[in-house]
Amino acid sequence: MDVILLERVSKLGQMGEVVKVRDGYARNFLLKRGKALRATADNRARFEGMKAELEARNLKAKGEASKVAEKIEGRNIVVIRQASESGQLFGSVSVRDIVISFAADGVALARPQVQLDAPIKTIGKHSVTIAVHPEVEVDVTVTVARSQEEAERINRGEDISTRNQDRDAAAEAIAAAGEFFDPDAVHEDLAAPVAEEAGQ
Repeated sequence: MDVILLERVSKLGQMGEVVKVRDGYARNFLLKRGKALRATADNRARFEGMKAELEARNLKAKGEASKVAEKIEGRNIVVIRQASESGQLFGSVSVRDIVISFAADGVALARPQVQLDAPIKTIGKHSVTIAVHPEVEVDVTVTVARSQEEAERINRGEDISTRNQDRDAAAEAIAAAGEFFDPDAVHEDLAAPVAEEAGQ
């Protein structure tokens, strides 16, 4: 189906462009949300009449979006989740979780604005793009950790997985050393010859 875009649509086109899209995408998303019109002769004439108003409305929305973008650009939000020792989450961090975290931080976002290709499934820092407006996008950081303390360590640049491996290796080394080096056994071995010499 050919449609006339009433606003810029990411990966599709700019306002006023006539683009060919699948019928389902046009009906269920573009037409339903008022982002496009069917590309008929009547709608082309209607668009020309609406063009000045749409551009003015777009400029105003873009200006407001730029203010919000300045407020959130480069922001780092922390999401606490349970995870295995290897850093694999028990579950995932989804768009909904990111929206809720921003809301708790005083920033209202809609789910379609958060551009997350797949849910986050590991501990660490993840870059996420927020489309505040079709023409204004900013990157934020989502730090996923098991605790607030771990989030602070991740944000300082520490490699949590390496620290856990080092801690495990150190514990194993101490246990192995304990098996080889038993102070009581050394004293008993030394005490036996001394007792024999004293008996003679």
